[in-house]
Amino acid sequence: MDRPSGAGTSEHAPAFPMRRTCPFAPPDEYRRMRDTAPVVRAALPNGAPVWAVTRYAEARRLLSDPRISSNTGRPERPRGPDDDRPDDGFFVDLDPPEHTRFRRLLIPELGARPMEAMRPALQRIAGTAIDELLAAGPPADLVASYARRVPARVLCELFGVPAADHEFFETRLRRLSVTSMDPSVAARASSDVRGYLRELIGDAEREPHRGLIRRLAARHLPTGELTTDELINIGFLLLLAGYDSPANTISMGVLTLLRHPAQLAALRADPGLLPGAVEELLRFHSVQDWVSFDRVATGDIEVGPARIRAGDRLTVLAASANRDARAFTNPDDFDIHRTANHHLAFGHGVHQCVGRNLARAELRIAVGALLARLPSLRLAAGFEELPFAYDAPFFGLHAMPVTW
Repeated sequence: MDRPSGAGTSEHAPAFPMRRTCPFAPPDEYRRMRDTAPVVRAALPNGAPVWAVTRYAEARRLLSDPRISSNTGRPERPRGPDDDRPDDGFFVDLDPPEHTRFRRLLIPELGARPMEAMRPALQRIAGTAIDELLAAGPPADLVASYARRVPARVLCELFGVPAADHEFFETRLRRLSVTSMDPSVAARASSDVRGYLRELIGDAEREPHRGLIRRLAARHLPTGELTTDELINIGFLLLLAGYDSPANTISMGVLTLLRHPAQLAALRADPGLLPGAVEELLRFHSVQDWVSFDRVATGDIEVGPARIRAGDRLTVLAASANRDARAFTNPDDFDIHRTANHHLAFGHGVHQCVGRNLARAELRIAVGALLARLPSLRLAAGFEELPFAYDAPFFGLHAMPVTW
């Protein structure tokens, strides 16, 4: 059969985007779809049909299935208005072996060992941001003054952006943010960032070891392993992935801990719980959802009673899979003591987020430092007054007034 019973017809298929009704839970439709079948027929914003993968086991299986392609250039994939970006270097849209070629060049820069070496810089960045919070005094907007500032400065550190250019770089990242994106503003910011990346590449001969972009340029442009356009797109992709998601997870994570005072107290009493707490925040919120797991089938695949046919589009709902009771005990409960937490916030398979080591280190340090140095941190507005980014493809907060 072409679709599971009860999964919806084209006339009644649930349509993306699906709005959350609670900031601490995925859209209500996800639960209904997950209870119906492991894959459910749905519709993209442009009306194109898509299979929505709702359950954890099937999500892991399909994300590692070689018949599931990320390649936007495949002729069998329905192309939409969002598919006009250049492909050179956008390795998340490529399959092996092309994808492997780019990923192999990034692993030495973003693996566990170089990220451990970056910890002192991350601690300095978080500490400086907190110093600035304290100097300005309460109240403050935690989103603008900390949750977005820290990832922006981490990216400056990673890319070797000199201190004199930090404000320029941070401003452009804010303008690119998908939580409040104005298309015309974002387009200008994109042009500025790409131009700046080109300047970093041009500076590689003079300072070949300063920052990821210059190092990649010095190593791989002369050998022909990379072109300038590919490297610009790699850098741009890392900026997009490395800004919004950590920023949203920091602010939503702090808010969640403030709403769970017993677990917050346990975390302050035992900082050794922090790694597990960060993993639980990643699972619980899944701020990156369907927009980050867009795929197309290259062959027929049976999933339960459904048959996904070659050329069908599908999207893995990470936020749904991470709330699947088949995989997680009491999945709707926030629990920093959870031990079985193999969540899909970073994806799975060959496309698992290449920057996950940096993201984990950044989140642990940013959240841990804030809780340690601001023990009386609390909201400066009513919870019902907080402006959540319900309109954004990556969920988060537009602002979070706090005091201490």
